[in-house]
Amino acid sequence: MSTMTLTRTESARSVDPAPRFTDLLAAEWIKLRSLRSTYWVLALASLVAIGINLNAVHSDLTYIDHPPRPIPGLPPYRYDALYHSLSSIACYVMAIAAGSLGAITVFGEYTSGMIRTTFAAVPDRRGVIAAKVLLIGGITALAGAVVSTVSFFACNAMLASRHVGLSIAQGVSLQAVIAYAAIVPVCALIGMALGALLRHATASIVSLVMLLFILPLMFGGDRYRWLNEIGSHLPMATINRLTYNPDSNSTISKWAPSVLDSWITMGAWAAVSVAVTVVVVRRRDV
Repeated sequence: MSTMTLTRTESARSVDPAPRFTDLLAAEWIKLRSLRSTYWVLALASLVAIGINLNAVHSDLTYIDHPPRPIPGLPPYRYDALYHSLSSIACYVMAIAAGSLGAITVFGEYTSGMIRTTFAAVPDRRGVIAAKVLLIGGITALAGAVVSTVSFFACNAMLASRHVGLSIAQGVSLQAVIAYAAIVPVCALIGMALGALLRHATASIVSLVMLLFILPLMFGGDRYRWLNEIGSHLPMATINRLTYNPDSNSTISKWAPSVLDSWITMGAWAAVSVAVTVVVVRRRDV
């Protein structure tokens, strides 16, 4: 009798197996898909970014057909197909959209109280954050790759009729296309870190805008090297360096970082953002 009672007690105390990482990914995907406004914003931003690049190049066709007169003492005008097909304005649109999406996935659960349910079902907070990082990073990387690839090939297809288009194997084109796509998930991870730190919609978005766009205005110019060094290691400065075309008439700072340094800086921002998100979520109460 006692043996049967013990067996029943052990059976009652048995628990379900711990969720696998694929289960966590599926759960995060369901959460993201249930908030249609979030991924629709990213999709709309991607279309807008592609449209900005296409419109910029299409508008330039007239100037390519009728280039400005050469100015004495300056080199002849040379159209920079790389700069115009991967414009900074379109990149800023994608950065804001991806960063906002990353922030919403974190602070949205705190403001709604969903985070308590999540951690009650899955006590492993690192696993939950890892699933969020992989999902948001993958989705924004896909969006960045689509915008970068479509913009480059479509714009240069238009420019081919004017014999100023570039191929993907020409110069730094491939590097620029990859960097243009890579900055999008990096901004999403930065947004996640800010969302975990601040846990407030307005504060997170405002901080994101200040970090990506306001701070570079404060750390620029060639007068003070230390200011330039700080500015060149901010997130959006890396994309400016990696998409720079040395065959164009444009110039960069005399203290501009190397290409390798810019890649390392971009990777460091991503790694630090993930680390901050994990540490903050693990140590702070819900």
